Amino acid sequence: MADRSFLDWPFFEDRHRELAARAEAWAQANVPGLVDHHDADGSCHRLVAAMGEAGWFVHSAPEDGRFDVRTLCLLRETFGRVDALADFAFAMQGLGTGAITLAGTPEQRDAVLPGVRAGTTIAAFALTEPEAGSDVAQLAMTATPAGNDEIALNGEKTWISNGTIAGHYVVFARSGEAPGARGLSAYCVPADTPGLTVAEKLETVAPHPLARLRFDDVRIPASARLGKGGEGFKIAMATLDVFRTTVGAAALGFARRALDVTLDRTRTRRLFGAPLADMQLTQTALAEMATGIDTSALMIYRAAWTRDAGAPRITREAAMAKMVATEAAQKVIDQAVQLHGGEGVRAGSVPETLYRDIRALRIYEGATEVQKLIIARQLLAEAEKATA
Repeated sequence: MADRSFLDWPFFEDRHRELAARAEAWAQANVPGLVDHHDADGSCHRLVAAMGEAGWFVHSAPEDGRFDVRTLCLLRETFGRVDALADFAFAMQGLGTGAITLAGTPEQRDAVLPGVRAGTTIAAFALTEPEAGSDVAQLAMTATPAGNDEIALNGEKTWISNGTIAGHYVVFARSGEAPGARGLSAYCVPADTPGLTVAEKLETVAPHPLARLRFDDVRIPASARLGKGGEGFKIAMATLDVFRTTVGAAALGFARRALDVTLDRTRTRRLFGAPLADMQLTQTALAEMATGIDTSALMIYRAAWTRDAGAPRITREAAMAKMVATEAAQKVIDQAVQLHGGEGVRAGSVPETLYRDIRALRIYEGATEVQKLIIARQLLAEAEKATA
């Protein structure tokens, strides 16, 4: 059982502690039977349906439009500790509709969010393009007026989570109000819209439903735009402000699982006539793993609490949390593989699976190097403001 003492920290309320206990019980009882790592698409269909029936998506697509980021982090940490695909299925329902929750009209919310909460609609966030990932201002997909009060979308999106199974996308495209980031808009696009196709299913070291999408004269009503024209970048960043912290929480769940199995292994595995845990080098490694985990948790729940306490933006805090937690989890899991010896690299073992699962988290929603740029730019902007 993973350490749960962090729930006593002052970041949390009793409702968070109760939620964490319910999520733990549900995940342990249900997730293993829903997941087949050789069938990521089918696993995510089953997970989304079960999570919707259990009511978990009311937190990732809240009816009142207000996210409780501590709740999102606790759920991602808990589901991620049990299985990475469970975390993925939960998180993408929120990320895929976060822009609608934050910027949608009542009509747009009513058209999409009830199905997402029920687990009958799978959502996706279509931002990345072949030549534009972390640099969102370079998006090339176009959104142009097409007559009859319609918009025509043309271009490609890639590395889209849930791309092979989504029923609905939030798509960001260049609408041309201004150069660069100020000329982007966001749109609600049903997956069955003519001209929208899955051009390629993308395979990765840890199987997930990922795809490259092609938009060929995809016609949508002008009313499908979220917010005002040119607000796409602002909407995308506001969405990532909420969900970037939760990426760190998923990494934290992976790291806790790695420490749990390593504690079991080192206490039972004998080396030179004594438990592996008796060796000072082993104890040093365990201490470093535990310290990295607690450091990550503090950064994550500091950022989440700050957002929940009313801060309009937590760009710096979220970037720090994501960077620290994903980098620390990589080190914790690598150490778990090392302490398991040959078992650590056996295909399908917990350390080997976690080793593949963690790697993408240091890249998606902004690679570690990009988080460093975000943090530095925030610091410089604040320093400039202080001396103005």
